[in-house]
Order: sequence, then structure tokens, then C-alpha cells
Amino acid sequence: MKRREDGPLDRLESALGHRFADRKLLVQALTHASVHDDGRGESYQRLEFLGDRVLGLVVSHQLYDRFPTADEGDLARRLNALVRRETCAERARMLGIDEALRLGTAEALTGGRNKAAILADACEAVLAAVYLDAGFDVAAEVIARTWAPLLDVSNELERDPKTALQERLQAKGAPPPTYRLKERRGPDHKPHFVIEVVSRDNVLAIGEGGSKREAEQNAARTALTGLTEEA
Repeated sequence: MKRREDGPLDRLESALGHRFADRKLLVQALTHASVHDDGRGESYQRLEFLGDRVLGLVVSHQLYDRFPTADEGDLARRLNALVRRETCAERARMLGIDEALRLGTAEALTGGRNKAAILADACEAVLAAVYLDAGFDVAAEVIARTWAPLLDVSNELERDPKTALQERLQAKGAPPPTYRLKERRGPDHKPHFVIEVVSRDNVLAIGEGGSKREAEQNAARTALTGLTEEA
């Protein structure tokens, strides 16, 4: 019987292009440790470990094939840009992982669905769940399809993203971006900044980091991937 696509898990499966034979794997991949009061129940942590390796291998292979004249250093820089936390978090939002996350009450109330670290880990965990449910070939297809639009801009993502974003906007005839502090939290010795990047009064993306500079770079990097999707 065909499932009705009326919930976040259904929509996520559609975005992935894969229906799980064992949906418990998907549920585990979306479960943050905060769901369990004692921190000992099943969460996505082990799956995230596995998914990180699967993602790295598939994207490495994509880059190897796509750029046959690139040297090891260039390939490594591109790989770093494509599997870093901010890129994985952006892919998670694109797939709808943020909507499907299972979070504890406190984590949900403090914006856990928007935290790059949680989204990136859950994204890798979901990829591991696909791998365990259907094998490497299916997982590789999901990753290849999801990351393909970013391959050609991987150099832009790796070099100074603020400069790359400004150049991309200028090429589109848009004004240069501005960066606004959205939130600052944490103690003085360990602050956490949330920055939004804006152009023409439109918020292009939000970035987080331990400094304003890091948060601005992450916001610019996420904005770049979004512009790539629109191209």
C-alpha cells in the first residue's frame, strides 16, 4: 500500500528519493540525545559517525571524476568545503531534516532545529541510515543527487565566502550584502553569535559561530549554496 505523504518523515523520504524498509533507522537518525532524560537512549550519534565516512567517500569520488586535472590539494580544499558542518546543515534544511528532528523539550525551546551542529550531524546520520537500509549504491545516489549542485562552486565555498558572495551578488546586479547580529548568547569567555546576511532587505541566510567573523563567514557560505540552487 502506498504511504500518504502527510508528515515530515514522508516528505523527507520523498526528498531523499528513498523509502525505508526499516523506518526505525530513519527515526533513530533524527533523534537527538536530548530526547532521553538520562542521555542513554538511542540517538543519531553512532549513525552520524558512519554517515560522515560514507559522505566523505562519495563526495571524494564525485570530485575525482568531475575535476580530472585537479591536484590533491585542490581536491582536498573542495572536499572540505562540501562536507563541512555549514554545508551539511544547509543540505539538511533543503531535505527537510530540520522539520523531522526529534528533540527534547529544552533543546527545542532553545532553537535546536536551527542549530548548524545538530542539523549537520542529523544529515550525516540520515545518510548512514540510507546506507544501512539499502546499501552503498543507493546511499551514493542520494548523496550524488543532493550534493551535485555544489560541486562546481566548491572553490567559492572554500575561499573567503564573504568575498565570493559579494562577487556573486554583483554579477546578478544586486547590492552588496550586509550582516546583522541576530543573537548573541553564552558567557563572555565563550560567546556564540548568530548573524543574518541581507541583500535588498531579504535575509539570504543565517550563520552561527564563536565569533562574529566566523558567523558572518558561515552565513555567506550558506547564502552561496542557496544562490547556487536558484541558478
